[in-house]
Amino acid sequence: MAVTGSADRWVRALGLIAEQPWPDDGTSGITQTLTRICRAAVYALSVSGVGISVLTEDGVQSYAVASDEPAYLLAELQFTLGEGPGVDAFDTRRPVLVTDLAGTGARGRWPIFAAAMAEGRIHAVFAFPLQVGAARLGVMVLFREQTGPINPDILDQALTFAEIVMMTVLDGQENSGREALALGFDETPGYRAEVAQAQGMIMVQLGVSIGEALIHLRAHAYAEARPLHQVARDIVDRKLRFDGTGP
Repeated sequence: MAVTGSADRWVRALGLIAEQPWPDDGTSGITQTLTRICRAAVYALSVSGVGISVLTEDGVQSYAVASDEPAYLLAELQFTLGEGPGVDAFDTRRPVLVTDLAGTGARGRWPIFAAAMAEGRIHAVFAFPLQVGAARLGVMVLFREQTGPINPDILDQALTFAEIVMMTVLDGQENSGREALALGFDETPGYRAEVAQAQGMIMVQLGVSIGEALIHLRAHAYAEARPLHQVARDIVDRKLRFDGTGP
C-alpha cells in the first residue's frame, strides 16, 4: 500500500508539472524545468511560494530558482544571512519544519532571519534537504502565510517533489540536454519500458518506493557518467544490482 501511495503522488506531481507553461523570462534548460516544478508545488502543497537552492558541498549557493520573485528573494536570503531553516536542513540533512516564525524557538535559533520575516507575510517555513546517499545537492523550501503544522498528506507530497527536484538537478549536472528526460516525459516506448522495469527491480532489491528507486538509478548513472538507459539495461539484464549481492 505504501508503494501505491508513493506512485500516486508521483503521478499527481508529474501531471501538475506537465501542465505548467514554460517560463518566458529569458531562462533556459534546467532553470526553466525547476521553475515549473516550483510552480506546480505551490498548487499541490497549498503554499505561498517554493524556492530551490542548489549548493556546493560546503554550503555555498550555486544558484536559486523559485515559483516567483518573492520566493526567490526568500530562498536567497537564508544563504545571504547564513541562517534559516534552509541552511539548517542542508547542514543537518534533515527536514526543518517551522510552524511559526514569530515563536520564541525560531527567534532564538535564527534571530536575523526571523526578524527579517517579521516584516513580511510569511509565517511558516518548511525546508527539505536534497541529497542522494552522502551527496548533498541543496534544499527545497516551502513558504506559507499561515502558521501551523504541515498536513501529513501534504508532507508526503512535498517529499515527492523533493525527489523530483533531486532527479532534475542530477540530470542537469549530467548535462544531458534533454529536458523531457529530466522529468521522465520521454516518449520513446523502449526507453520508458526499460527504465520502468529497472525502477521496479531496484525497488524490490532495496525495499524503497518507486520514486526513491528512480533516484538511485539516476544517481548511479551520474556517478559513472553513463546514459540512464544504459544503466537501466544493465539492471534489466541482471548485470547490475543495488543490494550488494552482485550480478
